Amino acid sequence: MPDDASTSTTTHRGSCLCGAVTFDVTGDIPAPDACHCTACRKHSGHYFVSADVPRSALTVRGEENVRWFQSSKTVRRGFCGICGSSLFWDPLGRDWTGVAMGAFDGPTGTHVHVHVFTREKGDYYRIADEAPQFETIPSLPKPPP
Repeated sequence: MPDDASTSTTTHRGSCLCGAVTFDVTGDIPAPDACHCTACRKHSGHYFVSADVPRSALTVRGEENVRWFQSSKTVRRGFCGICGSSLFWDPLGRDWTGVAMGAFDGPTGTHVHVHVFTREKGDYYRIADEAPQFETIPSLPKPPP
């Protein structure tokens, strides 16, 4: 008889502020990146920390409440159309979606692995963790989950 603990899969839940959009991520959450670019700061109100989650691992409920803003030719940003919470960073043509770390309901078991676009960061804060910092996007492989 198989051990249920060895076959169980972790599910991480999250939502927008008002609860009109909820989501589940099946499996471990990959180490997130912190983007300090002007677009991410304006979209989120600060720098944007998100984990690149395979589309197949992401289930969104209340999807009719998600609004999409095409922020460039290759990226759209998803937010709740009711409360305005920033939720997703979606690179078109990729098989993953960046999910906002602040939208998860509980512990995620992961930590920021890199800071990008630090040359555009706001002057009102310091980056205080030990994660590597890059002025643009580095050519680094994603860390293992």
